[in-house]
Amino acid sequence: MSLFKITDHPEFPTYYRYCENTGTCFYIPAKERVYSKSYFMEEYKAQYKKTYYEDELALRALAKKRLQVLERFNQPRKTDLLEIGSAAGFFLDEAKKLGYKTKGIEISESEVKYSREQLGLDALSISFLDYQTESKFDCIAAFFVLEHFPDQEKVLSKIFSLLKEGGFVFLALPSIYGPTFLTSPDEWFKTHPDDHFADYSPLSLKKVFQYFEAEVLYCEPMSFHVARDKGIRGKFPFKLFYNSLAKLTSYGDTIQILAKRR
Repeated sequence: MSLFKITDHPEFPTYYRYCENTGTCFYIPAKERVYSKSYFMEEYKAQYKKTYYEDELALRALAKKRLQVLERFNQPRKTDLLEIGSAAGFFLDEAKKLGYKTKGIEISESEVKYSREQLGLDALSISFLDYQTESKFDCIAAFFVLEHFPDQEKVLSKIFSLLKEGGFVFLALPSIYGPTFLTSPDEWFKTHPDDHFADYSPLSLKKVFQYFEAEVLYCEPMSFHVARDKGIRGKFPFKLFYNSLAKLTSYGDTIQILAKRR
């Protein structure tokens, strides 16, 4: 049985196809692109006002927080970790310091060169779908990567085929259960990246993970944006409790989610 049962989106048929099984939305205008070095330099700087490498301290701090989340559930310790879209390797380097046996997959040759030569990491420049291995991993991480694949079922199936029983999948990705899509859909589509093929919510991801016999252990927003919320959550007196409520309900434009395979 196929994971996704696709039909027209009931509200936004111009922009989305819709999965009746999971609630996943597939962005119709999406198109593939080549991720050159400029993706980590000019484009990263345009969004964050500094280059990817200039942001290293913040990226390493974020990596440490993510590893703290994993460590809460990774008991007894399992250490074989694969990151899909490992970039220059800051997350893998922090994991390596904790004793993880790390492997990185990254299509940008320049970032792989940096991670191998400067950080001494085991990284490979290849598309994840072309990656061949007999190895299985205790944890597979992909931060803002999943949505870039045109064939979502294919990439998800491959992720779980490489995951050991009892292993973890750790994702960060945009969410349609957040203030922009739910209260300002015009703004959501206006700023929607052309290379994002699928959009999930915490509930749709839970259903996807159930299909692969995995249970969600953790899900929280990456950040809180009360100013983006044009609904009741963003109005006084609710803004006083906005962050707590958003955290409790996984309400955010971007989320992190950790699931464990049974």
